[in-house]
Formats: sequence, C-alpha cells, structure tokens
Amino acid sequence: MSTISKQITKETTNVPKIAVGILAGILVFGMFVVGYDQGQLAQAVLSPFGIHPNHAQLMLLHEFNHDLRHAAGFPCH
Repeated sequence: MSTISKQITKETTNVPKIAVGILAGILVFGMFVVGYDQGQLAQAVLSPFGIHPNHAQLMLLHEFNHDLRHAAGFPCH
C-alpha cells in the first residue's frame, strides 16, 4: 500500500508599515518638489549656510527640475 503526502508551503513577508509610510512620505515630498517648487525650497535650505547660488547655478537647478517634470508627466509648457 502506498501513502500520498501533500506538502503545503505558505510564504509570508513582513514589511514594516512604518517603512512603507516613510517611503510614501518621501514620494509625496519628491513629487511636490518636482511639480510645484520653483527653487524657493533650494534657496530656503541653502541660504542659512551662507550658500547663495549665482544665476548660472540656479538655471542648472531649474533645467534639472524642468526635465524631472517632463519625466514625471507634469504639464509645464
């Protein structure tokens, strides 16, 4: 007489909910910076450290942000 045995495998992943929340917050903040910020945030962060970008540096940041808007699908022009 033969015996048939069945093996059931159950996989579970335990992703911490706090990690998902932190990543979602980073995503929302990143989308704000890409979509709506016009450089005010960069100046607010850099100015207290005595860093005052010149026009060429600001234009470089603007163009980088502009390209990110296209990549993210925001209408800009």
